[in-house]
Amino acid sequence: MSREHKQIPKADILAIDDTPENLALLSQMLTEKGYKVRSVTKGSTALRGAKAAPPDLILLDVKMPEMNGYEVCQHLKADDRTRNIPIIFISALGDVFDKVKAFQAGGVDYITKPFQVEEVLARLNTHLTIRHLQIKLQAQNSQLQQEIAQKTAAEDKFAKAFRACPNPIAIATYREGQLLEVNKSLLQMSGYTKAEIIDRNILHLYSPQDSEKYHQALQKASLQGFVHNQELNFLTKLGQIKTVLLSLELIEWGGTKSTLQIMNDITERKRLENEFISLVSHELRTPMTSTIGALDLLNSGQLGILSDRGKQILKVAIRNTERLTRLVNDILDLERIESGQIAIEPVQCDLQPLLIQAIETMQAMAEKAEVNLLLEPCSVSIRVDPDRLLQTLTNLLSNGIKFTKPGGVVQLTASLEGDRCKIIVQDTGRGIPTDKLDSIFERFQQVDASDSRSKGGTGLGLAICRHIIERHNGKIWVESVLGKGSIFYVDLPRTHELTE
Repeated sequence: MSREHKQIPKADILAIDDTPENLALLSQMLTEKGYKVRSVTKGSTALRGAKAAPPDLILLDVKMPEMNGYEVCQHLKADDRTRNIPIIFISALGDVFDKVKAFQAGGVDYITKPFQVEEVLARLNTHLTIRHLQIKLQAQNSQLQQEIAQKTAAEDKFAKAFRACPNPIAIATYREGQLLEVNKSLLQMSGYTKAEIIDRNILHLYSPQDSEKYHQALQKASLQGFVHNQELNFLTKLGQIKTVLLSLELIEWGGTKSTLQIMNDITERKRLENEFISLVSHELRTPMTSTIGALDLLNSGQLGILSDRGKQILKVAIRNTERLTRLVNDILDLERIESGQIAIEPVQCDLQPLLIQAIETMQAMAEKAEVNLLLEPCSVSIRVDPDRLLQTLTNLLSNGIKFTKPGGVVQLTASLEGDRCKIIVQDTGRGIPTDKLDSIFERFQQVDASDSRSKGGTGLGLAICRHIIERHNGKIWVESVLGKGSIFYVDLPRTHELTE
């Protein structure tokens, strides 16, 4: 009898990939976590299998022979039997254009290879939870339309699923953000009782510096009905900070436009990730220092005269070593800023000398690139960390110089607007595509992947700028027109207390 009572799988997953090794890895990973996995290597076979026995979720590769992932997704979305199945694309194509194309085809998420096991499981769990709740909500609405007498039973079924869900879930009004309902998992994570949290504004659960991110997520949800995996800092009753991936969907709750917010706690994963990056970066510094010393010794000619070919190879080695040094330093800098290890020490100071110093610091780089630096200073007293603000200004100026052609202009301007100070760095460079304006401040995000080689960048400078400005309770953003240049804006309070 014990053999007959097999454990019921958590969900039925259909994995589609033309590489058997990838399928084997996904199948083993998900089976161990209690999922039923069906693996196929062809799009046509997958379509037949999905229509014959619809799975709960589909993991779909993009690059496949005969029929690519986008085409498979479009066929699935065109059929009533399969159109509501969540589809997560898994592909080595990491460009924003490929991701946008995946969402346009009907995918709910996009994971870039090589994938991390924890990331796949986290996103899988989130989308299965959303799908299950969607099914229950749809069933509830159908029952309400068919027979009013079944309303209580339908609500009871949803409440049981809501309470039993292992992910923290909250329902809040769309406009005011008033918390209407939370499940047990959210109460456990937050430390609040239900009486303490209901009717409060949901922004009390998120870090103050993330309020802008939250409002942006609401705006996106109003356009497309949902937002998936928005990273936010969650505040507990005791003041602890947890990192969560928020999936937000618009729903009707009691006749009121509301948001269904499902959170996935990734605090431990982020901690391990940060520790790993920090450890690797530190371990790289010692051999790099030795390598730089050896290269400098060779370049000095003390060990003999190199051939022209040797000098050329040495020049490449020195350039790449310097780039690697910048990358490691930027990673360490960013990690220390994010973890609070770098203290922001505000003092009341005059902004104008900082602007002049930033221009003077970048003048040599500008002259080498044949770019003109212009300054329109503003003498205003502001409470900031001078070193960190100078770091931000030089990063922005350096970014503008790199992408401006010889003869172009990079201009630094500052002005006072009420109790706010606005700093602008404007260039006449190549500009930034519209689809990259939101992601350009993320780690390792560059307009062109080749920029890290040709321009010597690390993809971390703007991420560092964003963290510094946000620690000052300020905002940073960019506007750009392709072929005409970019304008970076920094908006800072003159005397506001810094974010811890």
